[in-house]
Formats: sequence, C-alpha cells, structure tokens
Amino acid sequence: MIFITANKHKYEEVKKIIPKIKMLEMDYPEIQADTLEEVAKYAIEFLKEKVKKNFFIEDSGLFIEALKGFPGVFSSYVFKTIGNEGILKLMDGMKNRKARFISIIAYYDEEIHTFKGECSGKISFEIRGNKGFGFDAIFIPNESKKTFGEMDIEEKNKYSHRGKAIKKFREYLKI
Repeated sequence: MIFITANKHKYEEVKKIIPKIKMLEMDYPEIQADTLEEVAKYAIEFLKEKVKKNFFIEDSGLFIEALKGFPGVFSSYVFKTIGNEGILKLMDGMKNRKARFISIIAYYDEEIHTFKGECSGKISFEIRGNKGFGFDAIFIPNESKKTFGEMDIEEKNKYSHRGKAIKKFREYLKI
C-alpha cells in the first residue's frame, strides 16, 4: 500500500494504524477549492497516471467557527505563512473557540474512494506542546484537556480526524 505524502509526521501517524504502508514522496498540486474532497480528488486525478499501483493521499484542514471556517482548505498555506501565532492573534479576544479538524483520505484502485474523519474541539489560548505538527499545539479535542501537540501519536490517533479517517479506510480494505 502506497501513501503519497511529503509529510513524515502524517506518515508516522498513519503507519501506527496501517503498519504495512510505504511512503512515496511525490509532488502534486493542491488546488484551491471549496472542499477538501475536491482538493483530494484533483490530486488523485493528477497522480493516477504517474503511479502504477493502488495508492492513497490525505488532505486535512482546521475549520474555526468564529473565523467562518477559516483556514479550512487553506490550512497548509495559512500555517506556512502565519502559523499558530497568527491564528491565536486573529482570535485574540474571541470567546467562541469552537473548531474542528477534518481529514479526507482519497484512495485510488482504478476508482476514487474517499473516507472522512472529523474531530470537534476548540482553539487554546496559547501554544501548548511540541509534539505533532501544524496546528496541533493550539487544538484541544472535546474528549481531552490536552492539545494534540501535548499527545503522543497513539493518544492523538484515538481522537484525531486523521485517525478516524484512516480507521474507516482500514475497515474498507478489511485489514
């Protein structure tokens, strides 16, 4: 099973749930679209002629209620440009901290299959923890008092959007 990603952190999280995957680092365009599903399906269409085996990709986003769903599908770009500090600054003084992470796994086996995982929670008031990556250090899932940045991979996978999507994908594969 091939997981196409340039993000070693994502690979490590997924490998804890599906141990027999191989990471293939390959560039593909991340279009600016309205939904993560559109972004993922476009990537599959781009990659399917280049990869001769079954493969999957994962795309995810942080959707903050008070910011009308921002950064959403633009999460990767927003993290690279303003980071956790920028999100906390945008939310300065806001009482509504509700947010959710969404993950889409797109799998190609001559057809495109998608699997969605979602995790509701809130944005912390400060950066907490140095584990994980991206917005992990400012996101607290509803089931915990810790940010993802304070959790090891096994604990994060119990709650996370990616963990939920990967478990659905694993069930589909019957592995």
